Amino acid sequence: MEPIIAEVAERVKAMREMCDITVEEMAEIVGKTPEEYVRYESGELDFSFTFLYKVAQKCGIDMVELLTGENPHLSECTFVKNGHGLPIKRHLGYDYYHLGYTLNKRLSETFVVFAPYIEGDNDKTVHFNTHEGNEFDYVLEGSMRFIIDGHPYDLEPGDSVYYNSGLPHGIYATSKNGCKFIASVMKGESK
Repeated sequence: MEPIIAEVAERVKAMREMCDITVEEMAEIVGKTPEEYVRYESGELDFSFTFLYKVAQKCGIDMVELLTGENPHLSECTFVKNGHGLPIKRHLGYDYYHLGYTLNKRLSETFVVFAPYIEGDNDKTVHFNTHEGNEFDYVLEGSMRFIIDGHPYDLEPGDSVYYNSGLPHGIYATSKNGCKFIASVMKGESK
């Protein structure tokens, strides 16, 4: 079951209100203007992983609760069959499949990510994100360019990057068939 934008938007708004956080405060946390932020809460705009991650962190809840309305319930182990992660379609055709969404008290958010090849993507057009913690990306298929804090790295199958995700970082697929990789975001403060 894929999260529906309007339902996620309702949960984001409800959590913000329950936590007594103003639109202006939350907009600053997610790096948007208050006007842009209201468009997210109204369901007009789709959410990025970073947006949802920051909202969940600020509200002290699991990101999966924002996506599905349910709390993860397993405490020991979760098993996910190939192709059965929690699907999250994100901006620009990126597909994320959350691999640990049923485990509660996770220390990381781990995904299989499919990044499409987009004609014209380059170092000048890459979209940058920041969020607390560390991230580990491991390329499975295809190739991509990873840029962190102005430093580019070209990754192919078997290559990986582990980094402070508090620094501006972004990727784009460089192979015509796109790029498939594992992304694991570890919670915590970026130093």
